[in-house]
Amino acid sequence: MPKNTHKIALAGVATLGAAAVAFTVVPADAQTTTREAATSTRVAYSSEQLAGVKADITDQLAGSSVKVDAIEAKKKAAADAVKKAAAAKKAAAAKKAASAAAAKKAAAKKAAAAKKAAAARKAEAASRSAHRPQVKQVAVKTYSNNLDGWIRKSLDIMKSKGIPGSYSGLHRNIMRESSGNPYAINDWDINAINGIPSKGLLQVIPPTFATYHVAGTSWNIYDPVANITAAANYAAHRYGTIDNVNSAY
Repeated sequence: MPKNTHKIALAGVATLGAAAVAFTVVPADAQTTTREAATSTRVAYSSEQLAGVKADITDQLAGSSVKVDAIEAKKKAAADAVKKAAAAKKAAAAKKAASAAAAKKAAAKKAAAAKKAAAARKAEAASRSAHRPQVKQVAVKTYSNNLDGWIRKSLDIMKSKGIPGSYSGLHRNIMRESSGNPYAINDWDINAINGIPSKGLLQVIPPTFATYHVAGTSWNIYDPVANITAAANYAAHRYGTIDNVNSAY
């Protein structure tokens, strides 16, 4: 109940009390006594009524006070809840911001570490490259597929294996033995009669070819380079060098 209403109710109670007192004070004669008696009866009745009214007003005031207190308590609770929610929201936002900042910092740290590792690898690779011995490119030597090329290739292989001989010594014996035909075969001499005919540019029999075969060359007795190197190897063991051979050997 509003405070103004409280004031009006109390004022009413005070007015009624004053009226009751005024009716009680009258002159002391018979007529007045009759009136006094009548008035006293009415005042007594009015006092009870006033007491009831006062009690009702007091009860109403007490109930209103409780209601006001309850409303104020609810308002305070609501305000506290709003304040608490705002604080929780602010704390959550702060936590989220801190988490985002930590994640950003971790990502930056990881990126920096990766960059540093890449730089280290690059520096290491540059260091290895600087200390790596330079490989000299050697041109692959090629040979023509004819008698000249076969002799020159055979001489290079013989030189690497320590087998003596010269271009002229090889060429002279080849022309005498096969006329430069890598598929030449002797089918009339003693070797042919014995079933092991001489074959190839330098007319080598199969057992001799197998015994004096030079590693790295073909095992085909008709192969020009394999035939020449095997024959030169045999001549080196038998005559010192192919250059010392001037007839059938």
